[in-house]
Amino acid sequence: MIQLTIAMLLSGTIGYFVVESGQTPINVVLARCVIGSVFLIIYCLYAKLFSKSYLTSKNIGLLIIVGLSIVLNWIALFSSYKYASIGVATTIYHVAPFIVFFGGAFLFKEGFSKSRLIWLFTAFAGVILIGDPENQKISVEKSYILGCGLALIAATLYAMATLASKFIKNVPPHVTALSQMLIGVMVLSPFAQFSLYSGTVWQWNCLLILGVVHSAFMYILIYASYKKLQTATIAILSYIYPVVAVIVDYVAFDHVFSALQIAGGVMILTAGLCGTLNLNPFMLKKH
Repeated sequence: MIQLTIAMLLSGTIGYFVVESGQTPINVVLARCVIGSVFLIIYCLYAKLFSKSYLTSKNIGLLIIVGLSIVLNWIALFSSYKYASIGVATTIYHVAPFIVFFGGAFLFKEGFSKSRLIWLFTAFAGVILIGDPENQKISVEKSYILGCGLALIAATLYAMATLASKFIKNVPPHVTALSQMLIGVMVLSPFAQFSLYSGTVWQWNCLLILGVVHSAFMYILIYASYKKLQTATIAILSYIYPVVAVIVDYVAFDHVFSALQIAGGVMILTAGLCGTLNLNPFMLKKH
């Protein structure tokens, strides 16, 4: 739980560095993959994590599915910011925990209590309030609908990666994260606009942070936690991400909280804690 909480806190800061990098979505993702893979290769060699024992045909197939899903998820989400506001895109993107939650119940027969289901819906309602569509003042145009669609595609791809990763056996999380970085490099290199990389020192620092912190370190934490947690807990803790994103938005870009956004943040944090502890929302006791 601590590992995934840290990962979600880091996730909330990604949007800031993506915007500050001044790059196209494909360029940002490619830079993340190149920088992240270099650091992960060094670490895996140092820790002697490479082994033929886990390179089964099943694991390789799953690693490819997870890698492609995550890379395409990044591109879709970063692209959605261009057409819809970050608040609206983030709100739609957080249907992913719903897909993870119900997909896990179906695939792994984990089941779910009525209490957890209530807390999950409470958390999602909080995400909607954080998005605060009325405060965005966005007219519904074709480009806006495209942005919403891209965010929904990103959510579906992220959920696919989450569920597929739980089938991977005996592969260290560092190697799982490295595989998706290498897949990203191979798939995106032909489509990158390399001339745009001639940016300022700060823009390069943003790309470096995205590669080392938000790719290598963060995804090690994510995959390590996925193997130890039920999908219900994963789904609930994922709602930390939008809370942090709104805080970063306020601190970095002076986007002021509305009363609805504050209420939404409280709902998410409360639902995350109570849902993880499986507290009865009516009796407020464990069952």
